[in-house]
Amino acid sequence: MDTAESPNRRVLLAGALASATVALAGCAPTSGAVTTPSSTSPLPPPTTPAAAFTRLMEGNKRWVSGDLQHPDRDPDRRELVAQQQEPYGSVLSCIDSRVPPELLFDTGLGDLYVMRTGGEAIGPVVTGSVEYGPMTSGTPLIVVLGHQRCGAVKAAYESLRDSKPLPGNLQAIVKALEPAYRQAVREGGADPVETMARAQVTLTATDLRTNDDLSPLVKKGDLAVVGAYYSLDTGKVEVLSGAPS
Repeated sequence: MDTAESPNRRVLLAGALASATVALAGCAPTSGAVTTPSSTSPLPPPTTPAAAFTRLMEGNKRWVSGDLQHPDRDPDRRELVAQQQEPYGSVLSCIDSRVPPELLFDTGLGDLYVMRTGGEAIGPVVTGSVEYGPMTSGTPLIVVLGHQRCGAVKAAYESLRDSKPLPGNLQAIVKALEPAYRQAVREGGADPVETMARAQVTLTATDLRTNDDLSPLVKKGDLAVVGAYYSLDTGKVEVLSGAPS
């Protein structure tokens, strides 16, 4: 027996066995392998005020619980809405960095028209922006969304209370929020700033709901204008007025 060849033969045999094992493993069933699920088709946009409202509030429930779906946020969705959009809701909210409507309603690309101003201050350009969806593409829902501890409302409240105008164009926000300040003064309460913030929501929602352009859509049942309030502490959206049945 040639002892010099034995180690080499053992190496060759080991290599052959290893190759065979790899080949067999490649042919073996992979029942335990992790597979990537195919992307599901996005839900069609709701077409009635009640359905749109339900979709938004279900998203907020997921936001509160942390059980988020992050819908409509992938390249397929981007390509789908690149040429045409069908948002099912218009949201007028504050500029506050802690109140992004797309996140707190767990929505995605192409789902919402969003307008953001300090304290939901409104004027002709903002009103026109809110009207755009319902009047041009049949968007069935408008939400005016105020929130807890609103800095813009607090600044406006203190400015009006102390008769000290704010600098620059900040004073335009103060002027826009003056009706809510007056209502808060009439109502009183332990926290007048919170009272004013809620008054701003209900007054703005009422103005939109009853204006000459949107009120015919509301009366026909094609549009709902909801006033809502967001809690920074809990993440929950509370409905103040106008919830569709």
